Amino acid sequence: MQPFTYVRASTVKEAAATVAAEPEAKFISGGTNLLDLMKLEIERPTHLVDVSRLALDSIEETPEGGLRVGAEVRNSDLAADPRVRSRYPVLSQALLAGASGQIRNKASTAGNLLQRTRCFYFYNRDMPCNKREPGSGCAALEGFNRMHAVLGASEACIAVHPSDMAVAMAALDAEVETAMPDGKTRTIAIGDLHRLPGSTPHVETALGHGEMITAVTLPPPPPGRQVYRKVRDRASYAFALVSVAAVVERSGDRVRSARIAMGGVTPKPWRATEAEYVLTGAATSDPAFSEAAESALAGAVGHGGNDFKIPLAKRTIWRTLAAAVEGA
Repeated sequence: MQPFTYVRASTVKEAAATVAAEPEAKFISGGTNLLDLMKLEIERPTHLVDVSRLALDSIEETPEGGLRVGAEVRNSDLAADPRVRSRYPVLSQALLAGASGQIRNKASTAGNLLQRTRCFYFYNRDMPCNKREPGSGCAALEGFNRMHAVLGASEACIAVHPSDMAVAMAALDAEVETAMPDGKTRTIAIGDLHRLPGSTPHVETALGHGEMITAVTLPPPPPGRQVYRKVRDRASYAFALVSVAAVVERSGDRVRSARIAMGGVTPKPWRATEAEYVLTGAATSDPAFSEAAESALAGAVGHGGNDFKIPLAKRTIWRTLAAAVEGA
């Protein structure tokens, strides 16, 4: 691990300004991802600004009927909150599907959103990786790519985003609040927070250097039944091969509205808007679910080892929709 300095921030403004003042400075909270990357010298910050003691650890009601989740709320606390469990069960289910209990006790809301890919080649400094070292190439394209993306990838990078929580938040239309070094704040739709790789996969989010996530706002819960389904290699904690968050509202034997988000198959939490369009007004039937699944994966491209994800994702969407409709 490279030498670094450390400071504990006392205010959000101080934290943002301190990171902004040094090009290689970073925020740290739970450290469940950053510390691993520092040990491997993939991340080499010269200065760490600890934001874990800031007063950003509460979950509050919003005037609109939603919830405002502080950036420092731990994943385990968010999953267990009675309001989240009753009004946003898809979020609670997604959180409990991710990581181990010990990691959820340390991982923060903001840290979960900003965790980096678990691509094997990103973690292996002996292999080329455009995300770790821009311009070096992507070893996954011709390598072991079983875990990699089939939607939204590029010739520069086919890594996936690992978060379960962010997939549920994408289905819920969450918004991310940030504070910038100049004291200004802004709100970012969660669909705009993460970037697709394109030719610059090392630029992963819309955040500027020193810009700090302070909260995530959940709008009032959408009508309908919420279901999160995750397919992984083992029952204990593992990253998703495919995950689907669905919210389906039915009226009689028709779908009144539907929201579908996917994880494990894309470089960012992925909203399947085409599938939602197909489902809206359709019969609550197997053919409609199949058509929606086909639509969601219409542009999918496999890279050999991950070809299986395309039919797997279709089946997972189908089963998630069927489960959501059953109780809607």
